[in-house]
Amino acid sequence: MANIIDGKKIAQDIRNEVRQSAILLKEQKGIIPGLAVVLVGEDPASQVYVGRKAKACTEVGVLSREYKLSADTSESRLLEIIAELNQDQLIHGILVQLPLPKNMSTDKIIAAIDPQKDVDGFHPYNVGGLVTGSPLFVPCTPQGIMELIARTDIDLKGKEAVVIGRSNIVGKPIALLLLAQHATVTICHSRTKDLPSVTRRADILIAAIGKARMIKANMVKDGAIIIDVGVNRLENGKLVGDVDFDEVAPKASFITPVPGGVGPMTIAMLMKNTLDAASKNS
Repeated sequence: MANIIDGKKIAQDIRNEVRQSAILLKEQKGIIPGLAVVLVGEDPASQVYVGRKAKACTEVGVLSREYKLSADTSESRLLEIIAELNQDQLIHGILVQLPLPKNMSTDKIIAAIDPQKDVDGFHPYNVGGLVTGSPLFVPCTPQGIMELIARTDIDLKGKEAVVIGRSNIVGKPIALLLLAQHATVTICHSRTKDLPSVTRRADILIAAIGKARMIKANMVKDGAIIIDVGVNRLENGKLVGDVDFDEVAPKASFITPVPGGVGPMTIAMLMKNTLDAASKNS
């Protein structure tokens, strides 16, 4: 049976580290890291995420400021708020919760955020920096995955990594991060031919496709490291990943559970990015 990578524990360790560093930053330089979270509309999942972020801020000593805007807020008004936050000395990180209403251009909104405050790592400046190996900030979920791997003492050098999913939020950035750690990387997607033959080559398999229990035992090599990014709710309300855990775990050497694997890492890395933003600008 695989070793379970405990994302909950690792995320808590990171939050504890951030809290200690935030205390030092306040004592030494009088700076409290500040995060502004902007939520437009009433998407239930987004509301849950924003609530968790606010709770995490309180825990680690980050100033949290929330902007809850109605779904009919104009794009120009949102751009005004971002411009104000860009200039606000107390705010070091700006996060606009996605998805945005259809009347807004996500690309335009993200591009309006100061790259120095782009703690989500989605600004084109930071995306370009990720490609060249020098981003100011890395998207939180991929960065969290790399922390899980590093803190489990997994050496990526020379390993064959397969990423299933090519989203800008997870698939593409994690592929670049793996490449930077000297893994050989293949990205798969909906048009990949004979997906199982590709995934069976993987020393490390990262599933980020959003299809419940799609990855079965016959798609996994013996001893593979399995990172499950998927969060899917079944009809009975149970949360499951993109990997069929019960089938795949006996074949894997390491595996992340859902829930309790990658999920907790995302907010932990957001807290770390906010702390880093405050430290850089101090």
